[in-house]
Amino acid sequence: MQLLDPHHPMFERPVSRLLCTILPILWSGLEFFVFQAPLWGFAFLAAGLYIGYMLFIIRPKGPGTKN
Repeated sequence: MQLLDPHHPMFERPVSRLLCTILPILWSGLEFFVFQAPLWGFAFLAAGLYIGYMLFIIRPKGPGTKN
């Protein structure tokens, strides 16, 4: 089961891929250091890393890429 479709039209623009990756990672820093909630920090960090993996590593290899 795939949680994120990297070939969705929303992710055509590089800025949307970058923001969807960076924002959860930044929020995990807030959870760790400001709110003192390590469980949520790890959850947001894992989500951000998964999104980055899907959008920057898996996406170029799949269908819909223009070569």
